[in-house]
Amino acid sequence: MSERSLVHGLHAVRWLLKRHPERVRQLWLQSGRDDGRGAEIQEMARSLGLSLQRADARTLDKMTGEAAHQGVVAEIAAARSWNEDELWSFLDRVTEPPLLLLLDGVQDPHNLGACLRTADACGVLAVVVPKDRAAGLTPTVRKVAAGAAETVPLAIVTNLARVMRTLKDRQVWIVGATADAEKFVHEAQLQGPLAIAMGGEGEGLRRLTRDSCDYLVRLPMLGAVESLNVSVAAGMMLYEAVRQRSN
Repeated sequence: MSERSLVHGLHAVRWLLKRHPERVRQLWLQSGRDDGRGAEIQEMARSLGLSLQRADARTLDKMTGEAAHQGVVAEIAAARSWNEDELWSFLDRVTEPPLLLLLDGVQDPHNLGACLRTADACGVLAVVVPKDRAAGLTPTVRKVAAGAAETVPLAIVTNLARVMRTLKDRQVWIVGATADAEKFVHEAQLQGPLAIAMGGEGEGLRRLTRDSCDYLVRLPMLGAVESLNVSVAAGMMLYEAVRQRSN
């Protein structure tokens, strides 16, 4: 039997019902939660054929350890990493222009967890990492991600450059972040189907990954330091994409 975990909060539960309903095993909705958003959760559960139970606030508080559950809790199959085929199958079902994050050689689990958390906040559909020289879904990654490891798929692929070529064939543009790029990130076009490629700690993008990008950009660096932590840099890149895609 697959390991299970709990996810709470209206946004997180709605996202799972929309993106990954196959992982949802059971839903609880707080008694009396019959407003618009509560009704939406009920309708989504009904349309998916999922069991939904009513529970009082005290029961939900106990289930979630007094977290801000907003009156909705889901029991789900715990997230596992995807392979390449699962990534393509998921993207085939997506209707809006995808936003992906490619991490080349990020080996620190704290950095990967922080990247997953920011990816969730920015609406990233999936984070892609190579099988070698990269962190996986370790307990530390899950803890730092603060729930995002359950909502943002992590695809672990054998050949990142091959995945990038396939993304291009799918009309997804790939922008890489490097310190020596001529163009600043805010000068680049980050709308439409997009994948942002970030390098690992210290080394940055490997040559093959760099050469596989459609274009390169850099972040403004006005102080004495020459580089940023990869999770911070990824957040700045992603939020610039969010700004442009929201206009």
